[in-house]
Amino acid sequence: MAEINLDNWEKRSAEHQKQYKQFIQRASKNKVLKQLPDLHEEAFEKIDCLACANCCKNYSPRFKTPDIKRISKHLGMKEGDFIETYLTLDEEGDYVTKSHPCPFLGEDNYCSIYENRPSDCQRFPYTDEDVILKRPAITLKNASFCPAVYYVLEKLISQP
Repeated sequence: MAEINLDNWEKRSAEHQKQYKQFIQRASKNKVLKQLPDLHEEAFEKIDCLACANCCKNYSPRFKTPDIKRISKHLGMKEGDFIETYLTLDEEGDYVTKSHPCPFLGEDNYCSIYENRPSDCQRFPYTDEDVILKRPAITLKNASFCPAVYYVLEKLISQP
């Protein structure tokens, strides 16, 4: 299988968006799902999230009710105060951070609430689950800023 060059990956990801979209539409779900765990692991052997943190710098996870309860408790805040301080409702009615980068991201790219982070953060970038095929718009967006998504998609489209 082809080696994936991560130099200048953002530019190549932008150039390959149409290919990714076509692949996702035509992919054999079962075949892809079998490959994802290994590709996910391989991507993270090559990519250091702490050197990137694009996800935390530019986007917000959804904060679901269990996330809000857990994080506000961890921070010693009332849920309402936590929401008022850090969150806002987006156009889809989900709680997201008011500001970017994420207020819990440190200058060293470490998350100050890592052990209690939202489930969206725990699951991101979804390269080891069916979201990669089920939600193509999210996958394509994620490929534009996450080198791990780029890596996995490049591996998938480079197969015979």
